[in-house]
Amino acid sequence: MTNAPRAVLAATFAPGDTAVPAARRFTREVMTAWAAASVLTAAERLAEEFTVGMTEVPFEVVWSHLDDGVQIQVRRKGASGEIPDPPGVPVDEWGVTFTGEHRIHWARLPLPGSAERTAAEWSTEEPSRGPIWMGFLADASDLLAGTLDPDMVPAIISQIVVPRLATWCAVYTWSDGGVGGPQRPAYLWHTDERRIDGLREELATVHVPQSGGSIQLGDSHMLVIPLLARGRALGAMCLGRPDRFAEDVFQYAEDIGRRAALAMDNARLYATQAAANRALQRSLLPPNEPGEIPGLDPAVVYEPAGETNEVGGDFYDLFAAGDGSWRFAVGDVCGTGPEAAAVTGLARHTLRLLAREGYGVAAVLDRLNQAILDEGDRARFLTLLHGEIKPVSNGLDVWMVSAGHPEALRLRPTGVVETVVTSQSLLGVFPEASFKAELVHLDPGDVLLAVTDGVTERRQDGRLLDDDGGLAKLFAECVGLSAGAVAERIRRAVQDFAPEPSADDMAIVVLRAR
Repeated sequence: MTNAPRAVLAATFAPGDTAVPAARRFTREVMTAWAAASVLTAAERLAEEFTVGMTEVPFEVVWSHLDDGVQIQVRRKGASGEIPDPPGVPVDEWGVTFTGEHRIHWARLPLPGSAERTAAEWSTEEPSRGPIWMGFLADASDLLAGTLDPDMVPAIISQIVVPRLATWCAVYTWSDGGVGGPQRPAYLWHTDERRIDGLREELATVHVPQSGGSIQLGDSHMLVIPLLARGRALGAMCLGRPDRFAEDVFQYAEDIGRRAALAMDNARLYATQAAANRALQRSLLPPNEPGEIPGLDPAVVYEPAGETNEVGGDFYDLFAAGDGSWRFAVGDVCGTGPEAAAVTGLARHTLRLLAREGYGVAAVLDRLNQAILDEGDRARFLTLLHGEIKPVSNGLDVWMVSAGHPEALRLRPTGVVETVVTSQSLLGVFPEASFKAELVHLDPGDVLLAVTDGVTERRQDGRLLDDDGGLAKLFAECVGLSAGAVAERIRRAVQDFAPEPSADDMAIVVLRAR
């Protein structure tokens, strides 16, 4: 437990039935990349033992390559303090560590041999090495394809080739497609961690050729492999060892370089697209909070589906409309992706613009319906609950229109829950559709709840959360709570209703009269 790791590879796994097999597959790829076939079976068994039963919470598997062993850590949040049984395979050490809200189950496997011996085995000509190399290359490709983080690719490249092909590896990246400016390795790894700083100083005096080649660097022979993808120079992989590189190792390094360059290019493309996607998504979120609204305690929960999304097909808004009134909206666009996002942006900007021009909620929906239809083939139909809030002496008057949206509910301080608005036509379907606003009065203590179908249609084993009035029953339990507490109660109930992550966006708007 006192050795500093020579290499670390980690992966996070989402809950579900595929989590444990995925953890075993990741372990197999790591052991293959580290040339640790002698402990592969034991490592896979440890990964399975430590992760079995973790089908309801996300967890992280971290493998560390030590001088004379490999160590697994399985980290998860919110676990009990119960100590598990000892591992079913022989290990040097094992235990459980609790850090804050996290529990870390760990074990250390002894690893026969050394990094130097492994590198030496691959530095000599060996005709029978072909099948072994093909398996190693396939697993290395899986590791490279397993990340879309541009900063992780150089680390993975280095830890794949050291110690199997070289004593050390430095990966350079050319951010502008060339080699202009100072050259500093994006990642540097050595079989002897103590020599990394000295190696970095040596490399600072060397100009790495973009076209590749070999260089004598101190007591090391350095092999430079260009990283080329789609005709562009993305960087260079520099391998070093004290003696010569065998011809077949040079060929293997070129093969790894081609696959590494493709992984690096894909990661950069993904990062660029993800950054543009996030910027566009943020532009579709409400620009600011409306500030203090007399007589109203509001709360909003918004959770788009998917790990990389900030905005999905669902949306919400709450804004000042002038003349002492405020507007709110909860909507759900049919479909996902850019087409749905376009309708989301159109709806939000239309609602705000027409509200400030003095149009009532029914007139706003009339014009929004026509605007969506005018989009032609790009149009997506939309369900929407739109309302105008006006403080009055005895509470709040809310003029609302529901365009095919899930029911809006009102909770009285007595615990009575009732539907308060009639559903009318969807938006973007019928050109002749006409809308009529309905008045709903909220006395002090009354709470209005509006949600999207990511709440009402949360599914578990063919059963929906809103079956048999499930949402109304849940809402009735919120008597006396603030708007924020009501929204959180509903959000948590949706999350707990089914163990798997939701595949649908969710928006919750709570308006409580004070």
